[in-house]
Amino acid sequence: MSAIKKGDKVQVIAGKDKGKTGTVLSIHHKDARVIVEGINRVLRHTKESQTERGVKVGGIITKEAAIHLSNVQLVADDGKASRIGAKKDERGKNVRISVRTGKEI
Repeated sequence: MSAIKKGDKVQVIAGKDKGKTGTVLSIHHKDARVIVEGINRVLRHTKESQTERGVKVGGIITKEAAIHLSNVQLVADDGKASRIGAKKDERGKNVRISVRTGKEI
């Protein structure tokens, strides 16, 4: 189970998009990969066709490809990337904390 969740803001720390930030759209736990909005964009060639209304769909589409979980890092509230830790709150529930600041995420 990863500490990064859908909807988290992350920063890319390795690869062609190093330094860019984006929001996690989905997580593939089995492959340890995430899809981040606006990161690792690739061209996808799809067969052009028509819908029932006569609108053409397909052609060359740009979309986000998956990036490995080890190449992204969670962005804390202050806008800087931080590692993620865990601790129990006063009710005994596990919560995520920023290792750099010690604050709850």
